[in-house]
Amino acid sequence: MLLVLLASLALVLAAVGIYAVLAYTVKQRTNELGIRVALGAKRIHVFGLVIGHGMRLALAGTALGMIGAMALTRLLKNMLFEIGPYDPIVFAAVSFQLLVIAFFACWIPAHRATRIDPMTALRYE
Repeated sequence: MLLVLLASLALVLAAVGIYAVLAYTVKQRTNELGIRVALGAKRIHVFGLVIGHGMRLALAGTALGMIGAMALTRLLKNMLFEIGPYDPIVFAAVSFQLLVIAFFACWIPAHRATRIDPMTALRYE
């Protein structure tokens, strides 16, 4: 039960971290995103740009995490019950869950990026 609680806490912290990094990135790129909108970029393209950036970070983190998990399963082999140390279903399910959480954590900053007013962004700095 404690392990489930700590894993859930880690998942929440990961989602908050992804949200914070993307919100900060969108805040820093307000001027650039406003210029893109002013020059005719559609809002869906700005949305895709921000989501794409966040999901690339999430994919890279998931890949590195899977490599680290595969390397450390030998040490935890005695503590694993009813699953093998390299169970592909568990690795796929956890990775999928993390990527879904990351997508929703990217959604809010991407939505804010689509609402940037070009005139406000040009006066930003």
